[in-house]
Amino acid sequence: MQNIWPVLLPISEAVAMVLAARLLLHYFQLESYQFQGYFKTVGRQWRRAFLPGLALSLAYVACFLLLSGWLYAEPFFFLPLAALQIGLGILFYRQAVKTAQKKKFVLTARMKRLYAVLALVCLAAVYLNIRGLGAADDLERLDASWGLLALILIFLRPSLFLPLLVALAGLLALPIERLIFHLYFRDAEKKLLENPRLIRIGITGSYGKTSTKFILAEILSQKYNVLATPASFNTPMGVTRIIRERLTPAHQVFIGEMGARHVGEIKELSRLVHPTIGILTAVGPQHLDTFKTLERIEKTKYELIDALPADGLGVFLNDDGIVYKLYEKTGKPKMLAGREGADAWATDVSVSPQGSHFTLHLGDWEPFECTTPLLGRHNIGNILAACCVAKYLGLNREQIRRGIQQLKPVEHRLQLLKTAGGVTVIDDAFNTNPTSSKEALKVLSSFPGRRVIVTPGMVELGAEEARYNEEFGQAMAGAVDVAVLVGRKHTEPIQKGLKESGFPPENIHVAASLDEAITIVNGILRPGDVVMYENDLPDHYNEG
Repeated sequence: MQNIWPVLLPISEAVAMVLAARLLLHYFQLESYQFQGYFKTVGRQWRRAFLPGLALSLAYVACFLLLSGWLYAEPFFFLPLAALQIGLGILFYRQAVKTAQKKKFVLTARMKRLYAVLALVCLAAVYLNIRGLGAADDLERLDASWGLLALILIFLRPSLFLPLLVALAGLLALPIERLIFHLYFRDAEKKLLENPRLIRIGITGSYGKTSTKFILAEILSQKYNVLATPASFNTPMGVTRIIRERLTPAHQVFIGEMGARHVGEIKELSRLVHPTIGILTAVGPQHLDTFKTLERIEKTKYELIDALPADGLGVFLNDDGIVYKLYEKTGKPKMLAGREGADAWATDVSVSPQGSHFTLHLGDWEPFECTTPLLGRHNIGNILAACCVAKYLGLNREQIRRGIQQLKPVEHRLQLLKTAGGVTVIDDAFNTNPTSSKEALKVLSSFPGRRVIVTPGMVELGAEEARYNEEFGQAMAGAVDVAVLVGRKHTEPIQKGLKESGFPPENIHVAASLDEAITIVNGILRPGDVVMYENDLPDHYNEG
């Protein structure tokens, strides 16, 4: 075998594999580099995941069979094979880049390191394959067994296993990433603790934590200089980054949102933030695909309260269920919001498409009236939890009232948008769960006119997902006039729930993608209609 063959061909094939892996790397990033989620995505999107590697493999085999005679005689003829491989790699790379993405691929420092490790993994895999072929060729006695081995090595290209090679690269890079994260984590922790007067607040819950974070930040800003983690930065790395990049000595309050998909993750975030105040908004069926049971979710959310110092404060948003049970068992200083006679509750509640009005009862203060532009009765509960903290930290009635009045809807969370043509849009596309979906339907049903919902339903609910989506369809039947469902297979339980509840079949439209759903909606909307976008699945949940 010519010397140029084992040197240049592995390089060209490895380059092609790295280029073709762009979509798989995006899946890995979307799953926060978690292997369990990545493999679930690969299984769900197996056609897209395996197509690039399969195409590279078939191209190699076809070109090899056509040019094999020349390849052994003239090394120059390996160039068409290399060019074809790299050309296909570029094609799949460009296709992944051009595909419409709701959450863009970001070439972070971590992704650059993963690319480097993947290049080495692909090069090693291809080189070992070529060496195997070389060993078979060099024996000069190709009996039946060695001939079969050579044939297998030709057809069984490493590119066929590209999804596994990406996972292997992630595994090999993991020790490096853990070391880097540990250094960043310690640096952020040190920065937080450098200011002994800094008030550190942690917020967690199955839902409501992001809204409560922004509500609390707005109210406390009437008195304090507040830094809250933006958007949904609620992972250890995300919170670490915000502390290192944005926290200054001028800040008086830090509010850290704490999300979790596994037991122990709130404990890790608490080791970073060292909260003196903790807010628990809800415990419910969220991320059941990773937690498996509601009991494990309960245990994880309570890790925040466990992490509070003996003189810290735990604030609980009453649900007359799990959260209230956790409130009762807590021996540390605590406050309860949302239950009459507790530390904060609301009466004379009036909700409308313009917002909410209520009378706020806050401890031993005289009740006072408040108005907020936030939609939905559930947001009043979030406000009450924030008011407990505000009173505890010394804000007066006027500061709290002003903060409530100045609240703004959080982007993609029951955000009211006016459009041309007399159509009202309610953007609740960030996320949904069994509880928030019911609240969203209540908000939608409060609007006059024909009500249209666009939704793919709920995900990450494990074995209970179909049941919850069927119940969602049943609840939807009493609140909307037209249902546009995104995802033909995934929304089958919703369709079942709608039809069992007597919803007119002609008012159910099923689309394969969000773009197709928007086209359907644009074709049926008329002035005076209200359309709600309830949840928008990330790219790796799209069917196809």
